Amino acid sequence: MYVETANVDPHTDALIQSTIRRKFASCTVLTIAHRLNTIMDSDKVLVMDAGEAVEFGQPYQLLQNTSGVFYELVQQTGKAMAENLISIAQQASA
Repeated sequence: MYVETANVDPHTDALIQSTIRRKFASCTVLTIAHRLNTIMDSDKVLVMDAGEAVEFGQPYQLLQNTSGVFYELVQQTGKAMAENLISIAQQASA
């Protein structure tokens, strides 16, 4: 199954992601995302930079590396959004 959400508003994207998580809870789901909130509660994240795999791991684990690409991407969203994304990742890792 392929679902394209790049051109939908954030609310609709959240509804689609919620449905995918619920309906495919027992399946392996690969998500290619540009919106960080889409993947912050994922089991694993593969961070790509210029076509190269640069980081791989649980989102909260990756955020512990303050010199990492993933950490920097989260910080670029702004203070409030970064705090929200980190909170989502932390809750998912518990």
